[in-house]
Amino acid sequence: MIERIGTGIRSSKIVKHNGVAYITGQVGEGATIQEQTIECLSRVDALLTQAGSSREKMLRVTIWLADMSDFDGLNEVWNAWVPEGHSPARACGEAKLARAELKVEVIVDAAYD
Repeated sequence: MIERIGTGIRSSKIVKHNGVAYITGQVGEGATIQEQTIECLSRVDALLTQAGSSREKMLRVTIWLADMSDFDGLNEVWNAWVPEGHSPARACGEAKLARAELKVEVIVDAAYD
């Protein structure tokens, strides 16, 4: 069975199937990479909770940065956010994001009970 949560015209906020919750890409507001990452990860937390999951159950994370020069700033926030011993498989690359002011987008796949 496939369960879709927060389904709109273009996408669903969460799609659950076979024990995995697929969380749609999240962004944040703010002037710095740190501010945007904090807000973005706060949104991820809320969606993980809604999916019946948590940071400890993340399987894979894809991170898109508008500029790889923000990599260190991203990791400053990321390293404090990920629970020790529960780091997911992760990829991080550079991409043109949907709006010029966006610096980061995070996409999460996580197990759920």
